[in-house]
Amino acid sequence: MAIEVRIPTILRTYTDGEKSVTGEGDTLKELFDDLESRHAGIQGRLVDGGELRRFVNVYLNDEDVRFLDGISTKLSDGDNVTILPAVAGGAGTHMRVRMGTR
Repeated sequence: MAIEVRIPTILRTYTDGEKSVTGEGDTLKELFDDLESRHAGIQGRLVDGGELRRFVNVYLNDEDVRFLDGISTKLSDGDNVTILPAVAGGAGTHMRVRMGTR
């Protein structure tokens, strides 16, 4: 079973610069275990305490896995998994003052 995994730039140091790798597994957890066996260290950036890290978004065929079964989400041959770091931020006080919204 081959599953394509798209890797964000920040994690490509674990995949020798590859932006896409293939992996295997019946669930997302098994896929991450498989990736870890070939790309040591990547799993620790994705999973903490058996769950997805808070600031990591994972999509299965464009569906957010948090709205599916999380790390237990079932996978099928030919699926695409996209890993995206969450982006946080916003206008701080200095920005609100500058924009006249304070």
